Amino acid sequence: MFEATTILAYRSDDYSVIGGDGQVTFGHAVLKGNATKIRSLYNGQVLAGFAGSTADAFNLFDMFEGFLQSRKGDILKAVIDFSKEWRKDKVLRRLEAMMIVLNNDHIFILSGNGDVVEPEDGKIAAIGSGGNFAISAARALDKHADLNPKKLVEESLHIAADLCIYTNHNIKTLELKR
Repeated sequence: MFEATTILAYRSDDYSVIGGDGQVTFGHAVLKGNATKIRSLYNGQVLAGFAGSTADAFNLFDMFEGFLQSRKGDILKAVIDFSKEWRKDKVLRRLEAMMIVLNNDHIFILSGNGDVVEPEDGKIAAIGSGGNFAISAARALDKHADLNPKKLVEESLHIAADLCIYTNHNIKTLELKR
C-alpha cells in the first residue's frame, strides 16, 4: 500500500482528466501539502500521475516520455516498452511506485513489476493510498450524477481526502479535450 498520495484518472468520449492531491508524508508527518504529482507529457497529448517517492517520479516521468518520443506518441507501444525497461532495471524495479498514464483513447496503470493494466471499464483508474476511496466515489458519481469529467475527478478526490489520512484537499487536475 502506497501511503503517499491519491491519483485518479477518468476518460470519457470527449475528455480525459487526471487529478491528484498535494500531500507528501514522511512516516506520520506531513512534509508538504501542495506538491504536484501529475504531469502533461508529449506536447500535452498524454497525462500522467504518480504515487511513490517524489524523486522517483521525476525520473519515471522523464523515462516514460522518452518512450513516448521514440514511439511517436503511440501510448500502447510506449507503456509496453516502458514497463519492460522499468521491470528489468535493478534499481527502478525496487521502487514502491505506480503510475497512471492516459490519452484520449487509452488509460493504463503501470508498476515496477511490469504490470500494464487497462481498467475493465476503460475509463476510470486510481492509485495511491486513497485510490480505492477515489475510484469508488468516481464510479458512483459517473453512474448517478451528471457531472463533467473534471468536476467528477475533483469531487471524487475530495471524498477520498475526507477518508484517507494520506490524502489532502489540495487537488490539482489536468485535462485533454478531444
